[in-house]
Amino acid sequence: MTNLPATQTVPPRDESALIHPLSALLLIVIDNLWLLADFAALLWIVTIPISFLAVFLPSFLIQKYVKGDQTGRALGIASFLGVLAAVPTPITGTSVGLAVLGYAGFRRIFSRRKA
Repeated sequence: MTNLPATQTVPPRDESALIHPLSALLLIVIDNLWLLADFAALLWIVTIPISFLAVFLPSFLIQKYVKGDQTGRALGIASFLGVLAAVPTPITGTSVGLAVLGYAGFRRIFSRRKA
């Protein structure tokens, strides 16, 4: 039995998307840098770690402090997005990022219709 007064209700469970839309947008932007001519195969030893870190660090901060995820979950999501950005083609991260942004947009549209 709960000790809540009759006028208070239990706050709704967080049903937001797994990945914050800002993290997905960051993935798309960094992933599309693979289209630049400067990312030649000889420079991959430098660009792959830089691409990973350019997505991992901000995504971790976004997931942890903007979305409010626990540290372990934020690390996992940021690592996943960082690996997608480090793949030396713009296809992987862009398609995942667009899917996440689309999903977040659909959830927002449908949640407004229910309200």
